[in-house]
Formats: sequence, structure tokens, C-alpha cells
Amino acid sequence: MTGVEILTIVSILMQLVAMVMALLLVNHTKYKALWVCCVVGLTMLTMERSFDLGIFDREGVSNLTFAWINILISVSYSLSVLFAYLLVRHVDRVTQQRRELENRLMTAVLRTEERQRATFSRELHDGLGPLLSSAKMSLSALNRTDLDDKSREMLHNTSAVIDEAIRSLREISNNLSPHVLNNFGLVYGITNFVERVGAMHNREIEVRTRLGDERFDSNIEVILYRVVCELVNNSLKHSACDRIVLELNKVGKNIVIDYRDNGKGFNLEEVESVGMGLSNIKSRISSLGGKIRFDSKPGTGMLAHIEVSTTGEIVQLAEDLYEQVYGKRYGRKKSKRSVGR
Repeated sequence: MTGVEILTIVSILMQLVAMVMALLLVNHTKYKALWVCCVVGLTMLTMERSFDLGIFDREGVSNLTFAWINILISVSYSLSVLFAYLLVRHVDRVTQQRRELENRLMTAVLRTEERQRATFSRELHDGLGPLLSSAKMSLSALNRTDLDDKSREMLHNTSAVIDEAIRSLREISNNLSPHVLNNFGLVYGITNFVERVGAMHNREIEVRTRLGDERFDSNIEVILYRVVCELVNNSLKHSACDRIVLELNKVGKNIVIDYRDNGKGFNLEEVESVGMGLSNIKSRISSLGGKIRFDSKPGTGMLAHIEVSTTGEIVQLAEDLYEQVYGKRYGRKKSKRSVGR
């Protein structure tokens, strides 16, 4: 047996195995015709190789039959390529739909989270706040009565504790649902946050923007506010920086944020593999259909570049999904007063 005959036998066996696999895949994909065409083409090709090898008597077969076999092989594989192309397009569409669904689910989760934050903030502010204020007023009334020095000192200490509790309550309520953000927009919300945090940690945080009092979809404002807060907190906790620069502008229909600190930097791959901070930030931006890029190396600080469309499809999908769940729109609040640029 020559080498060519051995290779022909091997090719026939491989074609038979491929035929069996194609038959098993017929009911497992959307385009069944793809695998049917593969089976037909492999069958014809196996017959042709069998005639070449002499397994079947070739003398009893006309040239027209061989011509039809070759035509069937060509047509089958041509249709297989066509159906394979359609299958790939179908897979791409399914993948895109899955990504959109993931973004919608992420947006719904974030909306629900913010709704719960607002509820907790309102309950704290409207429920516990007045009680502490009443206790403060009662202590102030007691302070005007005749008391010995020890009692007056205890009263003073108790009043100081209540004052601290009221300040903490306001801080917690504001962190849960920033009233400045809801009332006056993204720029004022971020500016208010960095002023408080910068003074608390004695760090220089510079905000550069030309947006003024421009308002955006509430979902965009809240998510970008949370992202900026997380970036600032990460820098203050881990980077050992003494200066942060935040640039917030609008380019065309996109909000563009450039954030950088002069800290010690980090290895991006290592941080992404072990930490959840950057992943959470990326998930939030992804829920808006936006883009985010980090750039950092040890000793070079950190840079984050964010782009989010103000008229993206994801925002509309999120509004529709929220309306389906809660039966109402999640519209943003209008500014209560005019804010100068």
C-alpha cells in the first residue's frame, strides 16, 4: 500500500468522524442547515475518495455522476460558509443583547440602590433629626435653671454629645443622598464633596470645570458623583498623595472627566486582580454605556479618563426599565435656585 493510499484512508476516516460530529450538532444551533450542508458535502467527498481508492467500482459510474458529485461538494461547502457567516452574526447579536441586558440590570440595581439610600436619608433626616433637636432644646431649657457646678458640667457634656450626634446624622444623611447634588447638579455636588473631604484630610483637591449649573439625567449625575467620590477616597486612603486635580467638562454630547493624583501609583494589573474598587468603578461607568481608562505605574501617580454620553441609549433603556418596575419615571429634580457660573 502506497503512502498516497494510506493518506486517502486517513482522510476518509477523518471525514467520517466529522460527519458524525456534524450530525450531533444539527439540533444544537440555530442554523441547522449549516450542519446538514456539511454532512452532504462530507458524504460526497467520502464517496469521491472511495472511488479514487477503488473501494467502489468506478467503471460502472459515468462521468456525469462524478460531475454531479463535485457540484454537490462545491454547493454544500459554499452554503456551509454562508450559514456559518449567518451563525457568527447571530452570535454577535446575542452577545450584544446580553451586554445591553447586563447594562440594564446594572442600571436597575444602581437605581434601586440610590432609591434606598434616599429613603434611608429621608428617614434619618425627618425622623431622628427632630428628636435630637428636641432633646437639644430641652437641655437648653434645663441649662437656664439653678444647677450646681457638677450638674451644669454634666449638662454641658450631654449637650456637646447631642451636637456631635446631630452633625454625624447630617453627615450620614448627606453621604446617603447628597442634597446638593439632587438640588443643584453634578458640579455643585462634586465641589461640595471635595471641599469637605479636602478640609478633613488637609489635602489640596482642585476642581476645574466649565459646566456651571448645567443639569443632566439624574442617573448620570448620581453615578458620576459616586465614581468621583470613590476615586477621591481611594487616593486619600492608598496613594499617599498631597494633590488631586479633577477636570470635568463636556465635549460634544459627552461628559469627560480627567482625574489624576500625584501619589505613589500602583501596578494596574495587580490592583485589578485583587481589588474590587476599580471593578466597581468600571461597572458603574459601563452601566451608562461609557468608557473609562486607568493609567498608573509605581511612583507616577494615577490617571483616570472617563467619557459618558449624555444622550446614550443606555439612559433611555434604564428609564424604561425603572418605569416597568416602579410604575413611574425616575426624573431628576430641578434646581431650586439659579446658580451662577
